[in-house]
Amino acid sequence: MPDPAYGATVHVDEADDLGPAAVLEVADGARLELSNALLERLAASRRETVQALAGGRPVYGVSTGMGSQAGLAVGTADQTAFQGDLMLARAVGTAPWLDRRSARASVATRLRTLLGPEVGVSPDLVRALAAVLEADLHPALPASGNGAAGEIIPLAHLGGFLTGSGEGLDAAGAVRPAADLLRETGLAPYAFAAKEGVAMLQGVPVATARAVLLAADARAVAEQSLVTAAGGIVCVRAPRDPYDAATARGDAELGHVLGVLRDLVGDEPEPRMLQAPVSFRVVGPALAHLLRSTAQLDAAVRRALTGVSTSPALVDGRFLGTAGFDGFDLAAAADAVRLALLHLAEVGTARLHRMLDPRVTGLPPQLSPEPGRQAGMVVVHKRAVGLVHEARRQSAPAALGATETSLGQEDVQGFALEATEAALAAVRLLRDVTACELVALHQAVLLGGEQARTGSPALQTVLHKAFEALPDETGDRPLGREVTVLTGALGVGWAHGALGAVRIEPSRTPRRTP
Repeated sequence: MPDPAYGATVHVDEADDLGPAAVLEVADGARLELSNALLERLAASRRETVQALAGGRPVYGVSTGMGSQAGLAVGTADQTAFQGDLMLARAVGTAPWLDRRSARASVATRLRTLLGPEVGVSPDLVRALAAVLEADLHPALPASGNGAAGEIIPLAHLGGFLTGSGEGLDAAGAVRPAADLLRETGLAPYAFAAKEGVAMLQGVPVATARAVLLAADARAVAEQSLVTAAGGIVCVRAPRDPYDAATARGDAELGHVLGVLRDLVGDEPEPRMLQAPVSFRVVGPALAHLLRSTAQLDAAVRRALTGVSTSPALVDGRFLGTAGFDGFDLAAAADAVRLALLHLAEVGTARLHRMLDPRVTGLPPQLSPEPGRQAGMVVVHKRAVGLVHEARRQSAPAALGATETSLGQEDVQGFALEATEAALAAVRLLRDVTACELVALHQAVLLGGEQARTGSPALQTVLHKAFEALPDETGDRPLGREVTVLTGALGVGWAHGALGAVRIEPSRTPRRTP
């Protein structure tokens, strides 16, 4: 069942009530309550849709086939069953499946994008989706292999889950028939009415949901990277010049980040060097760029949630074909966030390397208590290098690579789902690199004593929260255990909100996206 710590209720009176912040709440276990007024408006738009369907003109995906078979008619007697049948052959995805949190966000986002009057679905369909969330059911939605314009593959899996033809994951993560999971929670399989099946397959709600989670995770890891870099700046007694907000003229985001960073590191009356290594000096611009990229992703999410994403859409009594399935806007924004995250990981890895240099730190080489006999932190750096190298090999933009499918029918893919998945992988990479940097910083604090314990009280407090789970020893030991402890702390929100540092929305402890 949903985490009781996040057991709030999201009240939806208007479609916009189910925005990004509400999707996050639902992902973390909040209930959805749909108002009667909302359901009545849906019923009215449904009546208009049914009336328009009775006009006798061909309607794509309702009275005709889809894709290259749009020129073939579907008989009147077959049209209702056809809507459910649309889910069958399109459900070609396999594991890996989206995690439970991402699946809940996807269901909530699909529900949100079905609320527009141009979609024309019945109140029963949105109630069925809300019931899946209420029962905390986990539809098996593929996380990869979506080689189509839009998201017909994962959405066919979601639609098949509703009808009982698909699959879901139980509490133990085992794949089971959806019909069994529905029955065990007292829910009946849903039967799509006219136009509801094609509506289920349209748009990019899964990528939109993943983008919502990505934006929250990116902001959280930005703050964690900021605090970790601040600890390194203090430890090496770097000059504070690069963090003066006066150097951010014309860049409000950079000015904000530099102001926060300067408050964290405090003054350094006796810098060890005239200029710190570049990886220490570019902290502000790298973080500011990630925040700007994340803001652009936010804007793409808002457009995806509020735009016309169904096709055909009922507008002024006419069914119009649309391009609402195109997810390139989301994909390009997610690719930009991934690039910014990878840059921060590279900068963090370079900064970690400098922490091994006694010329920079004034501490023993490789942060080793017995140089020569003990390795110290050198292999922690090698781990970070290996992770970043692997990410570089896979750093091509996910948004590119469209290929025609369906017997030559033009099919321009946006690859939004792949782009958001790749960016979330970059979040995990930056967490891991940050954990490696924190392990080295802890070692430096132990070796350097008071030299490494300067900086603001707020910085020292939050660093102590990271270090308190680590052993107070400097000799060689299995450091992978400490990296694991710290990646876990980063994943559940270490440093989030404790300092009032980088702006993060919504204002609550983030949950890890696996």
